[in-house]
Amino acid sequence: MEEEKSMAAPAIFVLVFSFQYAALYVESYTKKKLSGGVEARLREEINQLLKEAGSLTQPSTFAQAAKLRRMAASKEKELAKFQEMNEKYIKASYNKYGRPLLILKVLTYVSIIMLFWRSPVAMISKQLVQPLGKLLSWRSGGSVDGNVMVGIIPWLIISTRVSKYVCRKVFDVSIY
Repeated sequence: MEEEKSMAAPAIFVLVFSFQYAALYVESYTKKKLSGGVEARLREEINQLLKEAGSLTQPSTFAQAAKLRRMAASKEKELAKFQEMNEKYIKASYNKYGRPLLILKVLTYVSIIMLFWRSPVAMISKQLVQPLGKLLSWRSGGSVDGNVMVGIIPWLIISTRVSKYVCRKVFDVSIY
């Protein structure tokens, strides 16, 4: 039983880390554009048309400049329609992958909390966590023999924050 408790903290951390990685993957997958090249091409065409229209300043070229501006406005509408379609795709992808992952994550966390509610997940030397000992031992029994017993809720909070930080830094993603 003691060996099971000693492996609980790393196992919970690995589980939390895997959920964070999966959430990061789903988030990056859903934010992926349908076709980033199409949007960039439309923006380039709009800029080119507006630049050409701006260079035509003579009264004799007014009609040609107006035509180029109308073409640019048409391309802007096409770009807006493409972005709207892309936004719908992102929402549909999140509903398909993100929500089930979130539900699984919540159910897993609730079951872990119920499993370890009054028992400690880990023991840490009191000197290492001097000002935060009582906070870490919340709902786990305080301290024994100079060691602070870490409760499940503080451990889940710490594991979530650390794994989120590690995922962002290691996989170099700047989302949220």
